[in-house]
Amino acid sequence: MTQQIKVGDTLPTVTLKYCPYDPELKDACGVPQNLSTDSFKGKKVVIFGVPGAFTPTCNNDHLPDYHAKYQDLAKKGIEQVVCISTADAFVMDAWGKRTNVSDKVIMAADGNGEFVKACGLDQDLTKVGMGAVRSKRFAMVVEDMKVTYIGVETKFGVSVSGAPAVLAKL
Repeated sequence: MTQQIKVGDTLPTVTLKYCPYDPELKDACGVPQNLSTDSFKGKKVVIFGVPGAFTPTCNNDHLPDYHAKYQDLAKKGIEQVVCISTADAFVMDAWGKRTNVSDKVIMAADGNGEFVKACGLDQDLTKVGMGAVRSKRFAMVVEDMKVTYIGVETKFGVSVSGAPAVLAKL
């Protein structure tokens, strides 16, 4: 495993996949698009990672707070909020539609775990039947590709990676 990314580090260049928000496509993704982390150059972005789409803590506690606090984050200068999971773009799109995040949160797929591996934020969850490459639960603030905050959960639940913790650091 790669050393974990820390404050002051430059975000790695990785291409994620996502389905652009389209209110007309209620049940379909269309064609997944590329989302390069290079697109964050010159922007202030929150990226948060979850072990699994639709899983109880991710679905009930983590993602909803970012959607609910979107305007507060924007007032603090956040230009994009990106949710990453080691799922495919179709699953992430379905999860975003199910939770009604609309265009507030970009639901990005790190299907091969390239981003989380490059950041040292991957974990093996084979012991619970979720696969060898999963994201740790984390949040980071990135300003012009530099990490200015990183919160990685060490226990079950959402604390340092939640929207309130990120807001407190902005």
